[in-house]
Amino acid sequence: MSTQSRATDRTDGAVTGAVRFIMQAEGLAIGAVAVLIYFRAGYSWREFALLFLVPDLSMLGYLSGPRVGALAYNIAHSYVGPALLAGLVLATADAPAMPVALIWVAHIGVDRMLGFGLKYRTGFGYTHLGRLGRASLERA
Repeated sequence: MSTQSRATDRTDGAVTGAVRFIMQAEGLAIGAVAVLIYFRAGYSWREFALLFLVPDLSMLGYLSGPRVGALAYNIAHSYVGPALLAGLVLATADAPAMPVALIWVAHIGVDRMLGFGLKYRTGFGYTHLGRLGRASLERA
């Protein structure tokens, strides 16, 4: 096996080392800023607690298999959705939706900080930030 293919097999497209650390620190920063903005705006902490884990309902997509599961999870855990929602709020002055966008961003930031990256269709444990759970034990 060539050195190139061993490196690819080892990481499976996941970032490692300093790049992984920077991406996790980025998640921490984004999540913390979203929580700070939420706090400074005076939004409801009860609403925050009730909605914080809602994006994880996307994991139900895995009941239809890893391909559908990864797609559902990645849609719910990409910054694109909350950014579009926040933009819509700013464009339409629909202020009640802004807390939802901030909670969504905070959720994604915390997930990234903890190493829960976007999923590959090979299985839930295969992410752009590295392997999780049993998948991490499969490393060669």
